[in-house]
Amino acid sequence: MADKNEGLNKKNNDTAAGAYVLRLFITGASPNSIRAVENVKSICEKYLNGNYELEVIDIHQQPELAEGEDVIAVPLMIKKAPYPERRMIGDMSDTHRVLKGLGLANNS
Repeated sequence: MADKNEGLNKKNNDTAAGAYVLRLFITGASPNSIRAVENVKSICEKYLNGNYELEVIDIHQQPELAEGEDVIAVPLMIKKAPYPERRMIGDMSDTHRVLKGLGLANNS
């Protein structure tokens, strides 16, 4: 599995400038995890127009990645790029909050 993750990390480094790099940490097929994945994919497709990479990580299958990112609650989405890094906890059902975390929400 380490080789697969190294490839993903390399891919993230090769991402086009300005592309969003997101990591979504979940716990298996729990209802909150399923909702978080669906909500994040929907928001990304609607607002990022394919200009993103989303890595979904099950902390039960890849606990080392969760430890490396200091994950303390799930679902957790980390915006790795563009900088600054941002963290959002929950099922991502509040679209405005997610957009704000991604730096896409206006102040209205």
